[in-house]
Amino acid sequence: MGNFCRFQVVPAPPRPAPLRLVPVFLPYAGCPRRCLYCHQAAQTGQRPVSHADVLGRVERTLARVQGPASIGLYGGSFTALPEALQRQVLECALRHMDTWGARGQVRLSTRPDAVSPQILQRLRRWGVDLVELGVQSFDSAVLGRSGRGYTGAQAHAACRMVHDAGLELGIQLLPGLPGHTQAHWQEDVECTLAAAPKVVRIYPCVVVEGTPLARLYAEGRYQPWELQATVGLVAEALPRLWRRGIRVIRVGLAPQPGFLLQAGPWHPALGNMARSVAVARMLAQVVGVRRVERMIAPRWVQGDLWGHGRANAPVLARLGIVPRRVIFDANEGIRVWMT
Repeated sequence: MGNFCRFQVVPAPPRPAPLRLVPVFLPYAGCPRRCLYCHQAAQTGQRPVSHADVLGRVERTLARVQGPASIGLYGGSFTALPEALQRQVLECALRHMDTWGARGQVRLSTRPDAVSPQILQRLRRWGVDLVELGVQSFDSAVLGRSGRGYTGAQAHAACRMVHDAGLELGIQLLPGLPGHTQAHWQEDVECTLAAAPKVVRIYPCVVVEGTPLARLYAEGRYQPWELQATVGLVAEALPRLWRRGIRVIRVGLAPQPGFLLQAGPWHPALGNMARSVAVARMLAQVVGVRRVERMIAPRWVQGDLWGHGRANAPVLARLGIVPRRVIFDANEGIRVWMT
């Protein structure tokens, strides 16, 4: 049947399948300042929450959940909340998990400068499994221009501390910040690979109404990345992360009512677009000048193979990849038979 080639696209899905993740959004909770680009109320569709209401919001959200599920505490800087409140929230999360009859993961997001070995060890004792760090970039100059309040060295150190505490690491990246170039993005990807996170989120920077960044944009002092360039740059990074077993669990902001976008590389299918370009490029690299007679791919790739609006179809057809030659199954990699 010709030459046989198999290559890995993404790591195998966990077996058994992971529990669904229930996000609990706590906008600005614990945040010491508002960053240049941030408008959590618009981005999450929920109002900012005071310390006094944090526990109530968590309780109300989880009370509506029909478990089992994992829980994510997002939207703020959880470890910057008062210690007693952190413990109350985590006890609430674990109490609900106990009633669901299965132990999912407890995840939370925070700032790189809001963790320490002591804080992380405490989180582990209280039942936390994964800490997502809002790194955004590892470049100190870029971080300074966006008012993040920490350096690249602190971001690197925070990643190491999460690992040393025996917790899983998540990294959130925000390409396209003021002063953030394509070269910076390439370096951020390298730093992320070196940090070896379990999961990554990529949120290309957009201009949201009501943010300090919106003022810079209106004054002509900031220009966001273009959509197609962003898709291409993210698509270059995805295979490198996948091959290291790093799951990219989000690309782009989710649409929310009241999300008033002024400019920037936002699209409701941004993740699909980037994954589609990445898959097509990998297939083209493997197939080269040959033609595909038959292909078996994992079911997860079915939504991304042909591309948003079937944009990949003409490219794949030139490789011999057409619907009648493709089978989707539970295999962990894409296998192609070529002439």
